[in-house]
Amino acid sequence: MSGFQLEDFVAGWIGGAASVIVGHPLDTVKTRLQAGIGYGNTLSCIRTVYRRETVFGFFKGMSFPLASIAVYNSVVFGVFSNTHRFLSQHGCGEPEARSGRSLSDLLLASMVAGVVSVGVGGPVDLVKIRLQMQTQPFGEATHGSKSRASAPGRQAAYQGPVHCIATIVRTEGLAGLYRGASAMLLRDVPGYCLYFIPYVFLSEWITPEACAGPSPYAVWLAGGTAGAISWGTATPMDVVKSRLQADGVYLNRYKGVVDCISQSYQQEGLKVFFRGLTVNAVRGFPMSAAMFLGYELSLKALRGDHSVTSP
Repeated sequence: MSGFQLEDFVAGWIGGAASVIVGHPLDTVKTRLQAGIGYGNTLSCIRTVYRRETVFGFFKGMSFPLASIAVYNSVVFGVFSNTHRFLSQHGCGEPEARSGRSLSDLLLASMVAGVVSVGVGGPVDLVKIRLQMQTQPFGEATHGSKSRASAPGRQAAYQGPVHCIATIVRTEGLAGLYRGASAMLLRDVPGYCLYFIPYVFLSEWITPEACAGPSPYAVWLAGGTAGAISWGTATPMDVVKSRLQADGVYLNRYKGVVDCISQSYQQEGLKVFFRGLTVNAVRGFPMSAAMFLGYELSLKALRGDHSVTSP
């Protein structure tokens, strides 16, 4: 098949739903660690969340990502696949003999997907993080900063995703939904390059030349490895993005990306930008493995193919 293909978007939606279900608990831990509210390390964070909020604390804010991140991944995978297909058919790059893939085409398609992801995913990420963060004790959430309200034990700021969106729009305007978008752009453009490109080449390297396409095992392994690489290298800017988006639940500390980087470095040193690195890399594997496997298998079913087809 050639040209624009809607199946890529549908398969991306299915893969996105699978990745949320698999990865949300560790995503909650990652967000709590990166926001800088008193957790010593990953295991300490997990124990504290479980002790204070039981196992349900790890699934805080999951309903919104489950509905929205599935759509977000649908757009990202659909845009990447269709852009790469267009570039492969009309670009000037020399395709590889076996796979027909040009590194320059993959790079450009990944960058386009990264830019589009911010427009769609900025508000999604913001609401998810706000809902994850508001469960913190008020004293910890302020982290020693002057807050907009001084009453300890303040109740949750948001009653759910819809109320969170309405509150942000009312208090910060529509632009408030894109708080941290610049940091997200700096994270996602290189991040998706280190997501799709390793996946494509790893899946093809693992697959024997006699096979028409990668096996589910090859998809799972290549997808998981690509996710670990992408999330691991994206951690410094992911820390900045998470702090900017968490900012505003009870107080406003940062004026922008540069101010956030400056304050974080002055208060906690260089190591702060690698906070959550372990969680990011660890959760990146199962999330991305589920994402690519869900995408590839559903795409195979939608197209009636007998072999898995890479994006």
